[in-house]
Amino acid sequence: MHSRSRADRVFDLFNYAFLTLLLIVILYPLYFIIIASVSDPISVSGGKVWLFPVDFTLEGYQRIMENQTIWVGYKNTLVYMTVGTAVNVAITVTGAYPLSRKDMYGRNLFMFLITFTMFFSGGLIPTYLLVKSLGLMNSMWALILPGAVSVWNLIITRTFFQHNIPDELREAAAMDGCSDFKFFLQVALPLSKSILAVLVLFYGVSHWNSFFSALIYLRNEAQYPLQLVLRNILIQNEVQELMNLDLGASNSLSESIKYGVIIVASIPVLILYPMVQKYFVKGVMIGSLKG
Repeated sequence: MHSRSRADRVFDLFNYAFLTLLLIVILYPLYFIIIASVSDPISVSGGKVWLFPVDFTLEGYQRIMENQTIWVGYKNTLVYMTVGTAVNVAITVTGAYPLSRKDMYGRNLFMFLITFTMFFSGGLIPTYLLVKSLGLMNSMWALILPGAVSVWNLIITRTFFQHNIPDELREAAAMDGCSDFKFFLQVALPLSKSILAVLVLFYGVSHWNSFFSALIYLRNEAQYPLQLVLRNILIQNEVQELMNLDLGASNSLSESIKYGVIIVASIPVLILYPMVQKYFVKGVMIGSLKG
């Protein structure tokens, strides 16, 4: 067996040390948010919490559970994410499949025009005026339709179809009398579960974390998604008003509530990611590297 040289061992040691340091830098902020959310707020403000919870308490989470504004935002975000992701995936796969077909007339021109929009968009103000003129203001569709298709995801999906749905399979199906539409629904889509799972994750997380569109297009607070509620709590310091706290309680609980809201808002993404993570290699890597 070949023995490793001293230089190899030093290189491995450096790699392990660097990766360990990088892991700590990435994970510690997340760990701190968790322990800060269950620690005494005064200890958190005093800098006493850095490795383990101090004076364990769940009062911040109790306040969050009792607050209706957060749960209305939670419900709105789930609706926006579910409907938006369904629209995104449906339009992306139905657009990517014909563009993956070599017999589609003018597909290079269409791909050029689609890719052009990835680098040169209309801009914020024209998009706002378009949404307003279409009567989408203060509606769920203002958050969904302007970003119904991601060009990047469309390209990945088109490349996946090109390299995983062979022309011979389509020709064999056509000889048996299968139409293009039937082949797409009953053959191509069932063979593309990995890229569908990746699209659901990409679009779902994008909708879950989105707040800027809601900030621009929504005026009714009852329609606010969770991230906009969270933004108001974290940036505009509205904890006292939202939680109906007096000044003393606000000062002592605001930190715990802020950290607790971050945890509550992250739970669905933390649940969704492990369920589709196994499809990443087959879905994203095949769809991107062969493009």
